[in-house]
Amino acid sequence: MTVPSWRIHGLSVEGYRHRRQGLPCQDACGWVVTSAVAVLAVADGAGSRPRSEEGSRLAVKLAAEHFARRVGAAVEVQPGEAVHELLRDALQDVSDDFLDRTGSDAPDFATTLTVVVLAPGWLGYLTVGDGFVVVRAGTEDGERQFHLLPQAAAVSEYSNETVFLTSPDAARWTHTECLSDDGIDGVLLSTDGLAQAMLNRSASSAQSPNTSFADAVFRSLDTAPDDADGKLAALLRSDRLTALNADDKTLLRAVRTSRG
Repeated sequence: MTVPSWRIHGLSVEGYRHRRQGLPCQDACGWVVTSAVAVLAVADGAGSRPRSEEGSRLAVKLAAEHFARRVGAAVEVQPGEAVHELLRDALQDVSDDFLDRTGSDAPDFATTLTVVVLAPGWLGYLTVGDGFVVVRAGTEDGERQFHLLPQAAAVSEYSNETVFLTSPDAARWTHTECLSDDGIDGVLLSTDGLAQAMLNRSASSAQSPNTSFADAVFRSLDTAPDDADGKLAALLRSDRLTALNADDKTLLRAVRTSRG
């Protein structure tokens, strides 16, 4: 099968709190495209850890390398449990490499990690922590449809605590998904700094995509705008989004440009 072509663009910007305090952005995003697969990753460094900025950057770098290598070596893998195993094995590679590089100081580099793999015939998704993914697929009454992929279970019913790549029990709280849907033509990854803007919460606490915001974000990439970095940075730093959440913000998106 031929790998579909994807237009990919992403950016991480410091939130209002960090700008005010003169601190760097602790989010990161990255991607890699090979002849066999596209891998997209976002990470959110733990604000309370002294080297989390480095941790998030290292996590997305290693994710791009290890997930692309694992999937590239298993080009015949079919949608289903084999993909879940592949994703978990790739995460183990990332975790082992991350811990080798950071050593006994690993907790200082604590970060979440969310990864999407775009492979021929399937989309794989893995998350450690509170990142999230929205896909664009299909239409209903002429309107584009957006779907929030299932997220990892909360660590505690009574806590906002999240899990990090360096957490001792990270594997227990890691969530994987495998989708086989040719109708998917847009994928968006984000850290929790955009949750209030991107997601709606019902009275029952169920979450769903904010369709108007998601549609605007995807459409702006469909048209391949000039100065994409500048326009996305302006959006992420806008007063409207800052009023919803003062944290660092990351938006990594991919839109299909052909079906290969």
